[in-house]
Amino acid sequence: MINNFLYIDPGTGSMLFSVLIGAAATLFFLARALILKLKVLISGKKDGIQLDSSFKKFVIYNEGKQYWNTFMPVVQEFENRGIELTYYTSAKDDPVFETSWKHVKAEFIGEGNSAFAKLNMLSAGFVLMTTPGLQVYQLKRSKNVKHYSHVLHMPNDATTYRLFGLDFFDSVLLSGDYQATDLRTLEEMRGINRKDLITVGCPYLDVYKKNIEEIPDEENHPFTVLVSPSWGDVGILKKYGEKLLDPLSRTGWRIIVRPHPQSKKSEPEMLERLEERYKDNNNIIWDYERQNIFSLKKADIMISDFSGIIFDYTFLCDKPVMYVAGNMDLRPYDAYDLNKKLWQYEVLEKFGTELNEDQFENIKEVIQSMSDSKELAEQRRIAKETAWMHQGKAGKNIADYMIKTMDDKSLN
Repeated sequence: MINNFLYIDPGTGSMLFSVLIGAAATLFFLARALILKLKVLISGKKDGIQLDSSFKKFVIYNEGKQYWNTFMPVVQEFENRGIELTYYTSAKDDPVFETSWKHVKAEFIGEGNSAFAKLNMLSAGFVLMTTPGLQVYQLKRSKNVKHYSHVLHMPNDATTYRLFGLDFFDSVLLSGDYQATDLRTLEEMRGINRKDLITVGCPYLDVYKKNIEEIPDEENHPFTVLVSPSWGDVGILKKYGEKLLDPLSRTGWRIIVRPHPQSKKSEPEMLERLEERYKDNNNIIWDYERQNIFSLKKADIMISDFSGIIFDYTFLCDKPVMYVAGNMDLRPYDAYDLNKKLWQYEVLEKFGTELNEDQFENIKEVIQSMSDSKELAEQRRIAKETAWMHQGKAGKNIADYMIKTMDDKSLN
């Protein structure tokens, strides 16, 4: 009987351990902050940052290795210019550790609460991150940080973050000018401070463009359809599953299915069911690679829903896209407050071809009858020039802005 009362299941035990680790890390960094404040009081000086030996002028925080290609061009710029940069990451296997840097100091700071505890007590000049929700969730503004900047890791609407995702940053770095309009509208609606909205380009697309050009063409290329959905109830893999994949599997074409990375975490049962169903079908290939460029390069056409990978494929490969329209619930997102159609939906209707459920059974004929018209190609070009400005220059532009911002603050 006593043993029953003392038993803690593995899941609960893991959660308690995580909480204890997070609490311990928080107490450690709170103690450091208290010591700093005491030093300031004793010295009679007001600016704690000036006295803090742990002060870092330029900091990048990377929440996961999937964002390395967003930061890599910036890291390389600082290295080439001989300017010290601190790179904090929550990924033990972050690609930053694969290179020996002279001016870049990379450090793994844990995940979740452990990472936030360090970041919340950070003493720094300029902090750059892709993580939204500053001052909304666990990630708080440190009083000892001069400037927080969010760099978009997508060329589509900046209002597709969860509510208030970008509200409390000092700046947002955009991939295209069009993204600024909605952010300014939200500032006015909510009565919050105006941020610097700087169009720098899209760093990860700059990286992908170079990398995809280096991938050799296939010698015996089979016609290939890439199914690359978003995740959740309105994602085409979750919503339709076999209804879409069965007729695709009968075409005889190569079908690459690339689930959204979040599906593995949130929808593992669905993926396991589908993989089991097609395990003996040589036409269907499942792609879980970290980088999507290999599948993008192979594909002759993409089928998706509202996933941002549509823009990767369109901008990098300039090939036709078919999309299954879905009613995405915008209530949890900033876009809901605007009460307008998202830019990404408007342009998708112009350069993409809608695929309806009643066309699934005849999907081979539907795809074969598609015409990649000059009009569709022109709409792809317009979308690309709108959402991916300053192509090839994002890393330089971001580094320039970081350095100029700190020079303007006259903080040495």
